[in-house]
Amino acid sequence: MGWRLSAERLRDAALAVLHTNDLGDWTRPAPRLYPHQWSWDSAFIAIGLASVDADRALRELESLFRAQWEDGRLPHIVFNPQAVDYFPGPERWATAELTSAAPRSPRTSGLVQPPAHALALERIWQVGGSAIRRRVESLLPAAIAWHRYLATARDPEGSGLLSIYHPWESGTDNSPRWDEPFSRLEVGNSPAYSRHDLKHVADPAQRPTQAEYDRYLWLVELLKEARYDDAAVHRSHPFLIKDMLMTAIYASACEALARLSGSSDVAAWGKRSAEGVLRSLSSDGLALDFDVRAGKPVEVKTCAGLASLLLPDLSREQLQRMCEIVFGPSFAGAEGFTCKVVPSTAPGSPGFDSRSYWRGPIWPHMNWLVWRALRLHGEHASARSLREANLALLARPEARFAEYFEPFTAEPLGSLDQSWTAAVALDWLAAAD
Repeated sequence: MGWRLSAERLRDAALAVLHTNDLGDWTRPAPRLYPHQWSWDSAFIAIGLASVDADRALRELESLFRAQWEDGRLPHIVFNPQAVDYFPGPERWATAELTSAAPRSPRTSGLVQPPAHALALERIWQVGGSAIRRRVESLLPAAIAWHRYLATARDPEGSGLLSIYHPWESGTDNSPRWDEPFSRLEVGNSPAYSRHDLKHVADPAQRPTQAEYDRYLWLVELLKEARYDDAAVHRSHPFLIKDMLMTAIYASACEALARLSGSSDVAAWGKRSAEGVLRSLSSDGLALDFDVRAGKPVEVKTCAGLASLLLPDLSREQLQRMCEIVFGPSFAGAEGFTCKVVPSTAPGSPGFDSRSYWRGPIWPHMNWLVWRALRLHGEHASARSLREANLALLARPEARFAEYFEPFTAEPLGSLDQSWTAAVALDWLAAAD
């Protein structure tokens, strides 16, 4: 496999990253750039910790769910009161001041992120003993409430497709997926701000532009005007996208949650979402987001387009087509890649930039989602190939569990010692095949 670090040394290094970022019951995503608790980061962290320490993995999720809103939503950031050098902080979000649904403590943002948490709960259930399983069971009502919120508040028309209000909710902040919707967004007056992220990344070109950040903050101001009320947001918010990746992760998580809980409602929500994604496939097999305000699909080739692979039930023909796309020239088989792994944006497509955040670099946790889907579909050889390619990338001594990587050179980019990068490495190393 050509790893430069042995599997044992890579495992030890990954554990060291998680130990350094461990703040007791939850884990910061990185030592400096991300000092708070992020929702889907914690899901992946729990997955990685499950095979090492099921108790600690479960505490990661228990901590996150303590910040759940009364309406069921799981906020994308739970703020650490000890970390003050971060923007936008809790004062900018003002969630507790604007809606009674938000907790007064801990303070949170008003957005959500992809619901991978049930995948983590199932992983913990699989490796845990009876005491751990009882604690998982005690979290199931909260997890079901979270899934109910998404099935209703984020899909009021019952299409099966979940709406997002902000690129931060997709988890793919500056992806070319959002270039056209952003081109129509008129930014009004909003309070002045100073960016935190540029203090901790050497090259600003690796991060979203100032124009993108202005739009991020303007959308937050509009959500505050709506007092984070979903019905009001659906009526007038200018950024309203049916997100295929979010929806496919939800469908997969519903299947896991239904297995754990036996809930027929959860199973039905997942089935409806899976059917919604499949109805949205383009002629070339990619799942395209739908821009509600423009009334048309977002025709950009990114890793989000692989969303249908995450769905529980695919025909043999659909599965074969998706495998061809994953390992074809637009993704893992792209010419010139150092390692044959899935990039965030297809090289040569509009908006591609090999060094800029979600515009082209490789994100290991996204590759983990594809790997997991391949395994569940019985594509074990393909899954093994993707796993080994990702481990080869992470085992390079200079990799340092970076947030993301340049696909042609494997240069580590963004924040180093990223928790979810270390976590998926641990889960890959724990895999039997």
